[in-house]
Amino acid sequence: MTLDYDIYDLGDVRLQRGATLRGCKLAYKTFGRLNAAKDNVIVYPTWYSGQHYDNEWLVGAGRALDPNRYFIIIPNMLGNGLSSSPSNTPEPYNGPRFPHVTAYDNVRVQHRLVTEKFGIEHIRLVTGWSMGALQTFHWGALYPDMMDLIAPFCGSAKCSRHNFVFLEGVKAALTADAVWKEGWYTEKPARGLRAAARVYAGWGFSQAFYREKLDLEALGYSSLEDFLVAFWEGFFLPKDPNNLLTMLWTWQNGDISDNEIYDGDFKAALGAIKAKAYVMPGQTDLYFPPEDSRFEVEHMPNAEFVPVPSIWGHFAGGPGTNPVDVDFIDVKLKDLLAK
Repeated sequence: MTLDYDIYDLGDVRLQRGATLRGCKLAYKTFGRLNAAKDNVIVYPTWYSGQHYDNEWLVGAGRALDPNRYFIIIPNMLGNGLSSSPSNTPEPYNGPRFPHVTAYDNVRVQHRLVTEKFGIEHIRLVTGWSMGALQTFHWGALYPDMMDLIAPFCGSAKCSRHNFVFLEGVKAALTADAVWKEGWYTEKPARGLRAAARVYAGWGFSQAFYREKLDLEALGYSSLEDFLVAFWEGFFLPKDPNNLLTMLWTWQNGDISDNEIYDGDFKAALGAIKAKAYVMPGQTDLYFPPEDSRFEVEHMPNAEFVPVPSIWGHFAGGPGTNPVDVDFIDVKLKDLLAK
């Protein structure tokens, strides 16, 4: 089978929490062509459980992320099943032994891909949804002189305490399955995956989304239960639980100041982001409420607060679920790229 993506071999990568990921591999896909000046680059990281396929809804001719104009790089997060992950790493770091990976680690290896593989020194835009936004903030804080623009949407620069607690519920549901076996499962923990999906269902979309019955009226499901089974359980069941837990840990420990550069000073890390930024929270996002984004914008020197006016909750930002929200984000990205 011919893969529609490439692998960059990173060799041995020393991770922030002390382990070494030997033979580390970064999966990525590109769109468009790198111009001679190497200044038409957009980096577009993936999100929790998503792979590069799941980012492609925002890429296309006539869109802000137009391959006819830009060289677009979609790097897959470590742990997502395509890049080095519990599901594809050989012993002894396989399965639940896979080491803790931070967003800092992800962006450091992405930086190596951009600079070593392609010889790129300057990036026009970094953008991403959800955990892609977390990585976008990291790009801005870790490499402040490297890019013109950032546009994190429906995400944050640091996992909030409330967000952390939500993820504890997902983790508890996933690992309560009798066949879980501390991650050494020999059969898929389907009950745990279905339970995690039910936990997620109350958070991914807003109260207003359910009140307006958009699961039925807009998405076409035949009942609330049909939506919970077909959409949510269907979303989680194909995924590897150890991969999900690896990325969940990355999410919970997301913090642009948790490194040797900023030593935990979150305001200083935000203040160091030089890129012109559109910070775009979902107006009804239960994971990343607009209040958190306001705080970030207040402490960034060149940022604008651009909320997405939607009742689709976190899914206002992706993965291409609501066409109206897709168009809103696309228009704002075009506006930012025109600056």
